[in-house]
Amino acid sequence: AGSFQDAGVIQCAYNLNFPLHAVPASAAQCPAWSAFSVSSPAVVLETVKQAEDRPDAVVVRLYEAHGSTVVAWLRTSLPVKEAMLCDLLERPDGQGCLLLEQQGLRLSFTPFRLLSVLLVLKQ
Repeated sequence: AGSFQDAGVIQCAYNLNFPLHAVPASAAQCPAWSAFSVSSPAVVLETVKQAEDRPDAVVVRLYEAHGSTVVAWLRTSLPVKEAMLCDLLERPDGQGCLLLEQQGLRLSFTPFRLLSVLLVLKQ
């Protein structure tokens, strides 16, 4: 019912095409943990990968999927030293480092915009 945004079509499509795979583990109790979260349902975290030329960094790719202008917070439990926007070849875009705030990284999206973020990790 309602729009595709209200119905959660994008999340349902990802769940169908990329189902969660359960892996047996020991019976030991482990605390809940999430490497990344995004504050807006309009923003999809599409890719997390090791940077090609930096063993101490990961690249996160996100896009705005609802055709809206939105500000979203990217949160991570990884030990990030610095973060910067980069192009698809993982070259910094020249705007300098993003501000690491308590809420995470503040990212601004226009309709259907793709952002790549280079996260340099603490050693």
